[in-house]
Amino acid sequence: MPAQALPAGHAVLEYRIDKLLGVGGFGLTYLATDANLNLRVALKEYLPGDIALRGADQSITPSTPDAADDFDWGKRRFLDESRTLASFRHPNIVRVMRFFEANGSAYMVMEYVEGDALPEWIKPRRPLDQAQIAALAGPLLDGLEVVHSAGYMHRDIKPGNIYIRNDGSPVLLDFGSARQKNQELTAIVTPGYAPFEQYHSQGKKGAWSDLYALAGVLYWMITGNRPLDAAARVREDSMASAVQAAERHRYAPVFLAAIDWALSPHEDSRPQSAGEWRQALLGTAPPEVKGEALPPAKAPPPEHQAFDAGFLKQVESELAQHLGPIAPVMVRNAVKKAHSSGELIHLLSADITHHGLRLKFERHFAEMSRPLSQPQPQTGGSSKLREPATASAAIRFPTEVLERAERRLSQYLGPVSRVVVKRAAVKARDESELYLLIADEIEDAAERKAFIRRGLSTSGKA
Repeated sequence: MPAQALPAGHAVLEYRIDKLLGVGGFGLTYLATDANLNLRVALKEYLPGDIALRGADQSITPSTPDAADDFDWGKRRFLDESRTLASFRHPNIVRVMRFFEANGSAYMVMEYVEGDALPEWIKPRRPLDQAQIAALAGPLLDGLEVVHSAGYMHRDIKPGNIYIRNDGSPVLLDFGSARQKNQELTAIVTPGYAPFEQYHSQGKKGAWSDLYALAGVLYWMITGNRPLDAAARVREDSMASAVQAAERHRYAPVFLAAIDWALSPHEDSRPQSAGEWRQALLGTAPPEVKGEALPPAKAPPPEHQAFDAGFLKQVESELAQHLGPIAPVMVRNAVKKAHSSGELIHLLSADITHHGLRLKFERHFAEMSRPLSQPQPQTGGSSKLREPATASAAIRFPTEVLERAERRLSQYLGPVSRVVVKRAAVKARDESELYLLIADEIEDAAERKAFIRRGLSTSGKA
């Protein structure tokens, strides 16, 4: 036990110390018993180790006269933030029940969560499937939105600060680093989970900073590896994306791409609110949250105007077939970097993990490369950028034929098979040609031949 920790059995008002639970930069957290209610609680004590000392009578004082102002300022902020956190009422945020001053310091009484820290809880359950992870991420995002709408940030989300109750529900703990967004913030860094803006006191911090940390937790849950430190990703990002590192048969590409979006090294490239990220990650709208409204998502930057708007819209539509609802955001971010439409397509295609589909995406727009601001010529003929005519495909082929082709192709390509089959059905004149077209997406030559042979030999059969 650290030398400055209170001993077991010591009483602070009606709270009897049972044992030390954790040590942080701003204080100590104990398991304690409320003697009046016979209730176990978590008791957090303000004790900034670099500027405070505990005396023989267990009281706390500044370590030097020069540290007195900083100590008093920190104690006032500890109490102010305890008051704010006590106003939060959400099942997935640890509840602050009381706060008070004693022994020259300040204390916060919190709900004691019966359960396991996420790192311990997950060990016997790996690998988790997408539904299990989404069931944890959704409630945590709901709780974070309450915090953000009140103008606060958590600033230290990591696996150890997430507990899973005995009933399976998650709860976010340890708001000791929480601060208001408009305060001058000290640097708080947990390697792998802290975004780069938290590595220095003047970084641009906000809801997006907490989302980076929570996305880092999801990345760790999916891959088993802690994300690369944000400071090492800013200049050259060598970290494997969730789309690349995760088991593709277990998680939808859209789900993984949403995690990568929130893990963008640059804060402007991330979702700006919990609600915006929830929509991409889980496909659900945010619940109504009481309190100060979150600022609206930023408008598209003026760089969008350098490209023809119709061209960008068609690029978004095509990319959405591979990456889902975050496609417009990825296009918007790529526009900031690209100097031509060809470069734009090249940047975006890098996020399409399937080699065949990536090449097809690039070929699809190859003829569209042109200088910035040059309008797309209008022709009376068909355009390669036009959305596939799904209705005409349905007229040419019975539904059961398309479903059978999709079912067979999914053994090789997974969920994207539906898109591939629909596109090919627009071009194919008969079922045999349909199988020849969709077989192009199978990379392995031997598997491609076997697929064609099986498809042609059973065309028209169930």
